[in-house]
Amino acid sequence: MLQGLFILDDVELIYGSTYEEIKKYVHISGPPQTRKTIRENLSLLEHVDIIFSGWGGPLLDEEFLNAAPNLKAIFYGAGSIKYMITDEFWKRDIKMTSAYAANGVPVVEYALSQILFSLKRGWHYVLQTKKEKNLITKTDVPGAYGSTVGIVSLGMIGKSLCEKLQAFDVKLIAYDPYVSDEDARKLNVELCSLQEVFQRSDVVSMHTPWLKETEGLITGEHFTSMKENATFINTSRGAIVREDEMIDVLKRRPDLYAILDVTYPEPPVADSPLYELENVILTPHIGGSMANECQRMGAYMLAELKRFLDGKELKWLVTEERSKIMA
Repeated sequence: MLQGLFILDDVELIYGSTYEEIKKYVHISGPPQTRKTIRENLSLLEHVDIIFSGWGGPLLDEEFLNAAPNLKAIFYGAGSIKYMITDEFWKRDIKMTSAYAANGVPVVEYALSQILFSLKRGWHYVLQTKKEKNLITKTDVPGAYGSTVGIVSLGMIGKSLCEKLQAFDVKLIAYDPYVSDEDARKLNVELCSLQEVFQRSDVVSMHTPWLKETEGLITGEHFTSMKENATFINTSRGAIVREDEMIDVLKRRPDLYAILDVTYPEPPVADSPLYELENVILTPHIGGSMANECQRMGAYMLAELKRFLDGKELKWLVTEERSKIMA
């Protein structure tokens, strides 16, 4: 039986419902470790074949990897591996799989809920009713029949969101220069320019990964071009938006709403206008997995373990190329 070890901040949070079943397939050779404690006990890695990890996983540098000469695979029960990966890791013949797809499920659910609510201008009515202490006059809303929803980037989350939106009577448009017309047709999505997405959409939902190339991708000009009463939703990364320019437009355009689950920096600085603007909704990065949702990530890793032991291809394998575009 292969030797395994858990190295992460909170085993129960991610692997609470799968821990005992994992032990049926892998001999767990020591107590759970954290990023800090494993550095103080590198000898625990000597015979380890498999590492189960998650948030707070170990830095996979040369010292760590040399201490684990038998390491064959890492099962990462969370999303991006960027903070733990090194160039040295990619030189080794070690498989890395991640529960990024499982972590994307609640992001899609969050975005879907806010798209539908925004098509009713829900936050406008909530906030203005509280402000006026009375039910305010109803005005025209886009509604979820025949309205246009724009998706920025059709990665795994963007595609999944489009699939969910098929159940509603909305028109889908999207910007993603790496998606073919054929793939867009399968999603029932019209590809267009980034500027068109903002100009034509009643709601824009952003799902672009944070890369050097995408920093500051969304400018004040994009917000200025938005339709009256439109909404912008960001569950991706705050650095992709030129925040100062967005704020300037939101001050001038109280009809627009911005629903921001991410900002840059995160959280916003103490005196940020984002806290005060009536047309900004801030949530503290809750789009990803929380509480019981985290158990889904452990379940994904258990399924990957079974595939690995059966000699099958890993469904959520992370390659060096793939790791560069993970949020």
